[in-house]
Amino acid sequence: MTQLITPQLVTLDQNLGDSPADVIRVLAGKVAASGRASEVEGLFADAFAREQKTATGVPGGIAIPHCRSTAVTEPALAMARLSHKVDFGAKDGPADLIFFIAAPDGADQEHLKLLSKLARSLIKKDFTAALRAAATEQDIVDLVDGALADKPAAAAPAADAAATGFAAPGQAPAPIGGNAPAAPKRIVAVTACPTGIAHTYMAADSLVAAAKEMGVDLQVETQGSSGAKPLDPAVIAAADAVIFAVDVDVRGKERFAGKPVINAPVKRGIDEPTKMVEEALAAATDPHARRVPHFGAEEQAERAEEEKGEHIGQKLKRALLTGVSYMIPFVAGGGLLIALGFLLGGYDITAFADKILVDNSIFNLPTEFPDRAWGPLGAYLGAVLFKIGALSLGFLVPALAGYIAYAIADRPGIAPGFVAGAVSGFMGAGFLGAIVGGLLAGYIAYQIGKLNVARWLRGLMPVVIIPLLASLIASGLMFLILGAPIVALTKALNTGLSGLTGAGAIVLGIILGLMMCFDLGGPVNKVAYSFAVAGLGAATVANQAPWQIMAAVMAAGMVPPLAMALATVLDKKLFSLAERENGKAAWLLGASFISEGAIPFAAADPLRVIPASMVGGAVTGALSMAFAVTSKAPHGGAFVFFAIDNFWLFLLSIAVGVVITALLVIALKRWAVKKPVEAEATPATVSV
Repeated sequence: MTQLITPQLVTLDQNLGDSPADVIRVLAGKVAASGRASEVEGLFADAFAREQKTATGVPGGIAIPHCRSTAVTEPALAMARLSHKVDFGAKDGPADLIFFIAAPDGADQEHLKLLSKLARSLIKKDFTAALRAAATEQDIVDLVDGALADKPAAAAPAADAAATGFAAPGQAPAPIGGNAPAAPKRIVAVTACPTGIAHTYMAADSLVAAAKEMGVDLQVETQGSSGAKPLDPAVIAAADAVIFAVDVDVRGKERFAGKPVINAPVKRGIDEPTKMVEEALAAATDPHARRVPHFGAEEQAERAEEEKGEHIGQKLKRALLTGVSYMIPFVAGGGLLIALGFLLGGYDITAFADKILVDNSIFNLPTEFPDRAWGPLGAYLGAVLFKIGALSLGFLVPALAGYIAYAIADRPGIAPGFVAGAVSGFMGAGFLGAIVGGLLAGYIAYQIGKLNVARWLRGLMPVVIIPLLASLIASGLMFLILGAPIVALTKALNTGLSGLTGAGAIVLGIILGLMMCFDLGGPVNKVAYSFAVAGLGAATVANQAPWQIMAAVMAAGMVPPLAMALATVLDKKLFSLAERENGKAAWLLGASFISEGAIPFAAADPLRVIPASMVGGAVTGALSMAFAVTSKAPHGGAFVFFAIDNFWLFLLSIAVGVVITALLVIALKRWAVKKPVEAEATPATVSV
């Protein structure tokens, strides 16, 4: 097997720059120069993108930037001992020992095991002291090779009871430290990070070491890229509490159902292992402690309302965004199918689609529509596409409500949420009713799920009792109390906005443009988008206002990513390499109406990117409404040109907003602060 590190990959006592990006770029160059990567830029972009997700600095003056990349041809380990320390985000300050792990996108398990073993060695003080004292590059290589040859420090998940204090199946608990087996505290943990190379294993070893010093038995399941051995079910059953130090979903979470749980990012397991163990011990004796839900392995993340320190605004935001994210596929697919139905069957297909589908088939085409551009076949296929799209779009309100409830109460909230959404649709309360009904259903389902019921009843709770009671209460409240006021508000809102013409329509376009660009896919953006989509069902040839609103929303949402892409072309020096790479992707994202393509730029420089985007978006929204541009498709951007009337004016509206935003961003980056341009160009300004 190829040696992971060679003297050529070691840099000793040099100044590699002031930022993580500077150091990563140099080490990526070392890897490429050694012949283990096909290009520097691709490797740097992947590594720096990983760094932006989670800072890789760890206690002890160490940083472990790492990534998997298609640019890597052979696994490599580049090391630098810096003469000028660089801040990689560790709580105890800058780092002087940097290990850059570069793995191929499909690295084999043996190499990944070695890389993870090295990461675990870096928490050993004697090993890091030897690295700082090494005199030559070869000394570093010898030390690393020695660490890779050693056994990992963490106990294996299947360790025996005598070593861990955990009882094997059918055995009594073993005593801790020779004491009587009064009530030993036992904790299990899961660690996992996005790449599963370094942080996963370092967090595991840190937690095990901290627990050992405290006289607590702790076993860890590392769900990393080098493989994972699940904890013994008997070990889990005997545990008093669970620690999830993860940045990704826990696989097999249902195994820990009912256990008190401490949930935190994987990096906290490295930085604060003692505190996490203390919190787990406290949770073990707290009857009100948060517990792993009994909802099964299909859940993708912990409920946000269970997160410590989360306030009501964050809960509502997450619930709304979850609902909208699950709703969009119904809307996008259904809207595009409706647009194709109009293209083939004509815009009056809405009046004939049901009759055509009942009376005709592909072998019996309708003959009463000879004037259709695509003939009888076009009329029939247009009716099919329109009806499928209309049925899909009909899930808008139930899906929005259902997945808002899911965000609050997990799987037991889906059915009550869908029912509340269906009630909202039946009553004409629209997407406002869906939001209220979904929040209500989710909250009620969540509260019912917290009830401490008998063991024999627990299996029925998520599949029978919670859906039954939550549906009855939430939908009953919608029918009896809440539905009528929401219906009245929805009708007044739709009537007022749909009736806007002239200056009023332009003002509406400005408002929608500002909302679309305010948070780039966040809750304000989604409210504007949901409002536009919800109105599509009421649009007709005689009432085209909903189509105009949809066009304005889509055009304004395309402005930020396209503007950032243009700005990186007009003045490259103002943007970091990572931002310039993001700019290339932003062309396609913007053209596809994916506002989130501008998020990397806004995250790095929100006070200039967001205001500039809002100005351009407002201008685009106003122009689109002034030009009476209409869109019968709710998504797709420029790629649904066939569903957009006045398409060239649609493009002109977008182009004007894009140019305005791009020039504003450039101007603000140059003159809005006293820093020199070089300070703005460094990737270190990116929040990691």
